Amino acid sequence: MVGTGAFLLLATACAGPDLPTSQPAAGGVSTAPTGSVSTPASPSVPPSPGDPVVPQPNPPGKPRLTVPEGSTPVPAAKIDATALPAGFPHEVWTSNGGTILDIRAQEGGCGHALGEAAEQTAGHVVVNLSETKAQTGQMCTMDIRYPVISVALAAPLDQRTVVLKTTPPK
Repeated sequence: MVGTGAFLLLATACAGPDLPTSQPAAGGVSTAPTGSVSTPASPSVPPSPGDPVVPQPNPPGKPRLTVPEGSTPVPAAKIDATALPAGFPHEVWTSNGGTILDIRAQEGGCGHALGEAAEQTAGHVVVNLSETKAQTGQMCTMDIRYPVISVALAAPLDQRTVVLKTTPPK
């Protein structure tokens, strides 16, 4: 019993007082600890129901692993993935009234997936999928990732077929 009490006393003593805040002390000098200090998130304003949904770009190194909310899957019969390598994903969704294609791509190591609407006709949309090249002499992991990339269309997809192709790394 005495050992437990001593342990609790030691544990609370080691916890110490609260850390100083980032408020300036007397004289205007900040007493914030060095390193990472969390700050409250700024309040976000939810979009209005009529606002168009614009996907955020997929910055290098920050793949989007999930499909944007409100996206609609493109039926498998409307996806031509015959030009893709075996095992390459062929999942496609539309968002923003059908003017954005959200495509499950493939990337690995230091590369980042890219997509480009190469051709848009009344019957189909051709999307070239590629990957950025690793820098020469850079060490890269040997992993494979499947991010969702967004490709803008000139007009809504509607009943057109999505043709997926791969192109050499850029």
